Amino acid sequence: MNANHQTFDAAVIGGGLVGKTAALALTQAGLRVALLAQACAPLPAGASFDSRVYALSSSSQALLERLRVWQALDLSRLGPVYDMRVYGDAHAELHFSAFQASVPQLAWIVESSVIERSLDAALRFQPNLTWIDSRAQALDFTADSASVGLANGSVLVADLVVGADGAHSWVRAQIGSKTNRRDYRQTGVVANFKAEKPHGETAYQWFREGEIIALLPMPDGHVSLVWSARTEHAEQLIALDPAQLAAEVERVTGGQLGALDCVTPAQGFPLALQTVERLVAPRVALVGDAAHLIHPLAGQGMNLGLRDVAALADTVAGKESFRDLGDMVLLRRYERARREDIRALMIATDGLQKLFSVPGPLAKIVRNSGMAFVGAQPLIKRWLVSAALG
Repeated sequence: MNANHQTFDAAVIGGGLVGKTAALALTQAGLRVALLAQACAPLPAGASFDSRVYALSSSSQALLERLRVWQALDLSRLGPVYDMRVYGDAHAELHFSAFQASVPQLAWIVESSVIERSLDAALRFQPNLTWIDSRAQALDFTADSASVGLANGSVLVADLVVGADGAHSWVRAQIGSKTNRRDYRQTGVVANFKAEKPHGETAYQWFREGEIIALLPMPDGHVSLVWSARTEHAEQLIALDPAQLAAEVERVTGGQLGALDCVTPAQGFPLALQTVERLVAPRVALVGDAAHLIHPLAGQGMNLGLRDVAALADTVAGKESFRDLGDMVLLRRYERARREDIRALMIATDGLQKLFSVPGPLAKIVRNSGMAFVGAQPLIKRWLVSAALG
């Protein structure tokens, strides 16, 4: 083997929460893993919160606990969700309660950087993990291995390559897995606020004129905004100064939490639905946004990606001793394990987005009647909570 060739069991291409969790899960399973990613960037000077937050379900919590990452999180930065209130047109309302569903909480609201820093710390303690800060630029295959050519001139040789490199995945392009992408013509606007009134560990969501506004509970009386707005409107929201943005959020939420003080600048990210033809190829598996993209209205995108990681880790753990990590028989087990979950959540989120974006009085009647029906059916509400918890 040449000096610039390094050999691993698995190479994970792509950082972020999903890629780093995948690398940690595989190395804790006893594999020699290479991770092509950068460490978490520090918060901007003067920023007290990360603008990007996630609503983590119990399935995500269980995975992070299994990897001993959850236990290392700063508890003062976690916001439990005990109740959720959803408001439709006119006076339509749905209420979901952790108490009524007999679960400890509906979700945890966690800043992206808080989880990523904990993952970074855990990865640094893994003797079987090699962290490489270089870009992949070539991917070749033989009968026995995959070779990843790096921008720094070195080559990684691995039995399995995990593509965790996002919605515009380079790894996915190398294996020729086609995508079907539909732009929602919406942008997710995110920012954090200090609220005048206590949020009571309640997540609020409003459907307003084809747009979706959510306020998620964070520690110390703060809330995180996720506003799925038409792209032109989103650009106007992002251009507002902090006081103007706070006033607009107060207006559309009916002053539910009183006066708001914007504590992080607004950011935007485009929203789309993206399906992938194949999650696997010989010696390659896709996870996270490389494998699927859904609307954030249910806050399930990150949970879906972490369930990919859990399924891949379980598939590897169940591998027969004679079978290679890159064997398609093994990788198809992972693909089969994920297909139904991905498909069901895509249909649900896309259907809700379509339902609440249809204009007109008839559509309002249908929406209000549907919310009233669900609200009156405890078993349906419990099933919805169970599905959201993963």
